[in-house]
Amino acid sequence: MRIFLLCLLLPSFLAARPNIIIIMADDMGYSDIGCYGGEIKTPNLDALAANGLRFTQFYNTARCCPTRASLLTGLYAHQAGIGHMTGNYGIPQYQGFLNKECLTIAEALKPAGYRTYMAGKWHVTPKISANDPKDNWPRQRGFDKFFGTIHGAGSFFDPNSLTRDNTQITPENDPEYKPDGTWYYTDAISDNTVKYLNSHFKEHPDKPFFHYVAYTAAHWPMHALPEDIAKYEGKYDSGYAPVYEARLKKMKQLGLIDPKWEIPGPVGNWSQVELKEWESACMEVYAAMVDNMDQGIGRIVQTLKDHDQLGNTLIFYLQDNGGCAEGFGRGKVVGPLERPSKPTLKPMGRDELQTNMVPTQSRDGYPLRRGKGVMPGPPETEIGYGENWANVSNTPFREYKHWVHEGGISSPLIAHWPKGIQAPMVLSTSPTLNPYSRNSDEPTHLIDLMATCLDLAKATYPKDKIPVEGASLVPILKGEPLKRGKPIFFEHEGNRAVRDGNWKLVAKGVKSKWELYNIPADRTEMNNLAEKHPDIVKKMATQYKQWAKERGIVPFGSWNKNKKAKASPKKVFHLKAGDQFTRESSPDIANRPFTVSAVLEKLPATGVIVAQGGSSHGWSFYLKDDRIYFTVRQGGHTISVSTPVPRNSSGALEARVSKKGIILRADNKHLCIKEGNSLLIGHPIDVLEIGQDTGGLVGNYGNDFKLSVPMKSATISFN
Repeated sequence: MRIFLLCLLLPSFLAARPNIIIIMADDMGYSDIGCYGGEIKTPNLDALAANGLRFTQFYNTARCCPTRASLLTGLYAHQAGIGHMTGNYGIPQYQGFLNKECLTIAEALKPAGYRTYMAGKWHVTPKISANDPKDNWPRQRGFDKFFGTIHGAGSFFDPNSLTRDNTQITPENDPEYKPDGTWYYTDAISDNTVKYLNSHFKEHPDKPFFHYVAYTAAHWPMHALPEDIAKYEGKYDSGYAPVYEARLKKMKQLGLIDPKWEIPGPVGNWSQVELKEWESACMEVYAAMVDNMDQGIGRIVQTLKDHDQLGNTLIFYLQDNGGCAEGFGRGKVVGPLERPSKPTLKPMGRDELQTNMVPTQSRDGYPLRRGKGVMPGPPETEIGYGENWANVSNTPFREYKHWVHEGGISSPLIAHWPKGIQAPMVLSTSPTLNPYSRNSDEPTHLIDLMATCLDLAKATYPKDKIPVEGASLVPILKGEPLKRGKPIFFEHEGNRAVRDGNWKLVAKGVKSKWELYNIPADRTEMNNLAEKHPDIVKKMATQYKQWAKERGIVPFGSWNKNKKAKASPKKVFHLKAGDQFTRESSPDIANRPFTVSAVLEKLPATGVIVAQGGSSHGWSFYLKDDRIYFTVRQGGHTISVSTPVPRNSSGALEARVSKKGIILRADNKHLCIKEGNSLLIGHPIDVLEIGQDTGGLVGNYGNDFKLSVPMKSATISFN
């Protein structure tokens, strides 16, 4: 009887393990959603915040790949192997994919009895193609079901690397999802999440679940459905400043901005904008993308309600980095300025996989259109919304995605869990203006989400893995202070920061001086106190140095032995088996015809002869199944040629890459040609390797596809 009464008295967050959903948006600013100050219609997120808990000082890592690595593993991104992006720099902390010394949340929660699901963007491996090894794809990293994209960006109407479980698909041939209207990726993520939830409640009603929902909204390109765009027609015609000022006013009403802070103000001058209709349209489409995502979140919440599971489901909502100031698709016009009256190109086949991050056409045959003045929205367009609107998204903070000033790393975090959140409600003096009565201003970080999931799931974390860095947020959910006991650290592309209590130490770039800010008094980072408090700067700089050393962080770009050196004038580069050359020390083959030659001791053989991989640009010369192969990857799209190995060949093999195509030769005899411009439009980011390929694999082979016979010699030459 005593045990029974004790169970009745236990707080609800201890009585039952909750379902957990983590929802993450892509490339959005701190003030974009309604409950954090924005004018974009997000009623479903606003409702979660009004009935849940709103974190006001939650941080990400300033960029997509490292954020995903930290979220999934509870480690700093470098510890998980993704210190930058998905390129391999020859250093374990910068290998470009999740290592085996870490666990994903899914891998950690499955042994505790959780079912695990994911829909959306993965982006923690360079191996994105249909025939690439899948050891770091979601199904192999703990998820029972997966629908989404392996790569990080692409069309919302025809995304590259679209995958269901381990099979790459197209919007047209997916056997499990056929929407009534237009296929749109944000809808597809939402609808497949609903599908997984309905299936879970039917097939596994006795088990809790973890679901990771990783939207690509509102990452470029600015693609949206016409009915969503229509809601915002004319909304941004007055320019940057009125929207910025309106957000400031609302954020003050919501208690997100201290009126004492100095505000930097908007960066764009609307009077000097030449194409105002185009510029305002970019923000209209951006808003439509966010609106559509919120609609999908509403369907997810309704599904939980339909199964009477909303009360016992912890929902987190966050964003992977701040607003994106990249000038994607905003330069010289490519393709027709306006959409042709009808398709001008051959439509793509039902089973033809999209392999390009920037497709050359829409699936129905409209040619690519991008550049200044091309109206965003339709499937064949590729436009970003630019720096000035990104500054509005980040109101009132400085900097953007990439940097670790507040504009780059500040994210909303909404927690909703009716049966579990026990933080006290605070009566608002103006409930109409500020209905968000539960708030936490504790500094928190992505690394805390894994720790929270482990805590709530009562899961055991293996001792042979890198210990989780974060702190469980359960105390905050209970209305208690978080006892972290150590600072939070940041590093991305040489931008670095330390947050310790009220103080933040931050620097922009590898060689910049440290800046010091008192965040409660100056979160907009307008008053650098470094000269006034050199002792604090010294202390926190020492903390950063020790943290970086212990976690294997190196100065960004230090793997480049000669960063400022011009391309080598050498015409012939001699290679030998086992050699590895960094991106900077390898022959510069971008937009240059080149020839790869090798003499093998004997044939037949299998394995990589010479390769320089990369998820965007790369190439590989290899032998497989008694055939010679040469594959080029251009902007994510692959071109491949192969031919049988000639009988009685001496082992002298050659591949020539040019604007005319790829030519394969053996023993100085022409074997075959693949016509068409095959030059690499960019230099591969991975290391150049001879006899193996351990980076972003370009050829159709696995991780351990080493050359099976000795190599006498190899060269790369330029004519």
